[in-house]
Amino acid sequence: MVAPAGRKWQGDRHEGTLAGPAAIGSLPMSETPAWIRRYTATSFGFPSWAVTSPERLALVTNRSGAWQAWTYDRATGALRQVSHEPVGVESVFVLPDGRVAWWHDTTGDEAGHLVATPFEDDAPVPVLLGVPDGWPMGISFAANRVALGLAVEGEYRVYVAELGDTARLVHAGASAAGVGRESPEGSGGLSADATLLCIRHTGQGSILHYALRVLDVGSGEIVGDLVDAGRRLDPGAWSPVPGDQRLAFTSELSTFERPAIWDVATRERRDLEADLPGAVFPVDWYPDGSALLVRHEHEGRGQLYRLDLPSGEIELIADPSGDIEETAVRPDGEVWFRASDGVRPPRVLAADGTEVLPRPDAPAPAGRPLRPVWFTNPRGNQVQSFVVTPEGGGPFPTVMSVHGGPEWHERDRFDPEVQAFVDAGYAVALINYRGSTGYGIAFREALIGNPCFPESEDVLACLDTLIADGVADPGRVYWSGWSWGGCLACLNAGLHPERWRAMFAGIPAGDFVAAHWASAPALQAWDDAVYGGSPDEVPDAYRLRDPMTYVDQVRAPILVIAGENDSRCPIEGVTPWVEAVRANGGEVEVHLYATGHHANSMDEQVRHMQLVLDFFARHA
Repeated sequence: MVAPAGRKWQGDRHEGTLAGPAAIGSLPMSETPAWIRRYTATSFGFPSWAVTSPERLALVTNRSGAWQAWTYDRATGALRQVSHEPVGVESVFVLPDGRVAWWHDTTGDEAGHLVATPFEDDAPVPVLLGVPDGWPMGISFAANRVALGLAVEGEYRVYVAELGDTARLVHAGASAAGVGRESPEGSGGLSADATLLCIRHTGQGSILHYALRVLDVGSGEIVGDLVDAGRRLDPGAWSPVPGDQRLAFTSELSTFERPAIWDVATRERRDLEADLPGAVFPVDWYPDGSALLVRHEHEGRGQLYRLDLPSGEIELIADPSGDIEETAVRPDGEVWFRASDGVRPPRVLAADGTEVLPRPDAPAPAGRPLRPVWFTNPRGNQVQSFVVTPEGGGPFPTVMSVHGGPEWHERDRFDPEVQAFVDAGYAVALINYRGSTGYGIAFREALIGNPCFPESEDVLACLDTLIADGVADPGRVYWSGWSWGGCLACLNAGLHPERWRAMFAGIPAGDFVAAHWASAPALQAWDDAVYGGSPDEVPDAYRLRDPMTYVDQVRAPILVIAGENDSRCPIEGVTPWVEAVRANGGEVEVHLYATGHHANSMDEQVRHMQLVLDFFARHA
């Protein structure tokens, strides 16, 4: 089937005054609501550095009012903005030659190319010559080389280049493939001496179950293949010792994720045990290659351990009693990580707890703590949620906050949106429904062949538990979800219309078939894997779960916020559902913003939160 072109839909635009970052400069800080200050306080992402100049850092920060790439020189204290992208920047890297690189796309649809500028700031230029624009599928840098995975023109391609030279195509195919670790990007691709390249590919499975292939960079020949049939392999990092051909990767042969090492030179694989509950991920190597830094993830909280390879002994390095987002080992062996919890905003810390980045202004106001609440779903599964409540006793008006992904999970982390709801008097439930990461391989894969319904069952089971516990007022229940959480909002508006006072669907899809054909290639591949095929191949699987099937049952008023250039949840999948709900007499308000899946402007983020708060308040 040829993908339909779709219509360019203008929708409704909300205009007017806003006490956001652009406006609050004229207000005394004491008059700015705490929830706005949480959104607009300066926040730093986890930094990147080159091994040869580790004191010169690159990072993303919202310091300018939008997430952009900045540099920070620890020796001089200079903090400088180097990107000025209209759609913002979400990841930044330091190349081996010291330049700062980021992904450039003009609309927010994520199709673009890699650019770089000198550390001291200059006009950015393309990093790879002779490469078309496309959707990124992984990036890696080592020695004097760069490797890039790209989805473009119906193919998944991998390019390699010497810095400054024209790129060479080393892999191309119709099946999904990428360079190195899927998230966060930047490692697991090129070996330390840049002679080997690891790609993840789906030649023997689906995008849910990557296999690994190592290529000789010079010749392009296959050096080794690693396949766990029906399981996912994710490259973590190569040994930092030049010539050492050991690759740390995440294995899924056990109930939970575990670290493993593949010695490509000897073809030997070693799966590493760790006597810890939950998942353990290999993140980085210590400089001499004798140990791994691993992240332990259990019930929504993270810890860092040093795993000694000769002995197998494991040593606790950091336990921030919250979430650890990113971490790495410095060239001198020091461990840095970015952590937060429900009360404290994100900080970049050394293992001894020292903050390693400056605080240029006041930190965000503290939040209310998250407490874990477990419940039993109709299938007998134990499912974890986190609940945050205002001061005082319940029952409270309650927001069921449904995360995106779906392969992601809520953690004990700082979230301005959650705390904004709590400031306004709502209890908030954060549900790690079936399909979420963090609770074992089988739990994560529960949606394969059956998406949408397990998540919906778990959200309702959590709600029923909170009602029985006296936390939630059954007559004042609100749905809030972004991305997959927004898709589920559209579905549950029709599946369970009696449960919701009002609903917010952020960057959703309401017409799953139209969204599929308009999505980026990797998103189409995900649909194919989870549903068992495309809408043409398994039409009944889509129809049964498509919000369009239940649109005439929608009763609750709904607010939709969507990006005009979103390639993950494209506007073509929003338009038909909104129009169908309205044609059936339903109330839908729509706000469109001009970029893609994420709004990186602080003004826009505050505007979104204000729209949701106002909408729920009008339907109290």
